[in-house]
Amino acid sequence: QVRLVESGGGLVQPGGSLRLSCAASGSMFSISAMGWYRQAPGKQRELVAAIANGRSPNYADSVKGRFTISRDNAKNTVYLQMNSLNAEDTAVYYCNMAGTTRDYVLYKTFDSWGQGTQVTVSS
Repeated sequence: QVRLVESGGGLVQPGGSLRLSCAASGSMFSISAMGWYRQAPGKQRELVAAIANGRSPNYADSVKGRFTISRDNAKNTVYLQMNSLNAEDTAVYYCNMAGTTRDYVLYKTFDSWGQGTQVTVSS
């Protein structure tokens, strides 16, 4: 089982910045993809940014040029640097990771979600 723990959310004024972190723990063998999603009240969950092995990061059009996703493979951690925040960025942000776990000689795929962290942009 892979557990994801997010941190870094909070209240920020328009134009401000926040950095989200998501650390994975468990019997991981490899992580093939990491991503951030968000869900605003009354709306569906949407992809914000994702990064997969051997591929360039992918961003939602609404955050291009403002958000940056990065990963630290040694720490099994993914980050989301958010700049120039505005009210439309207010949402619960969820971390997602997919990959393979190993338990002795047994390999299994996993697709795990964090518990979510609230980001509120308001003056």
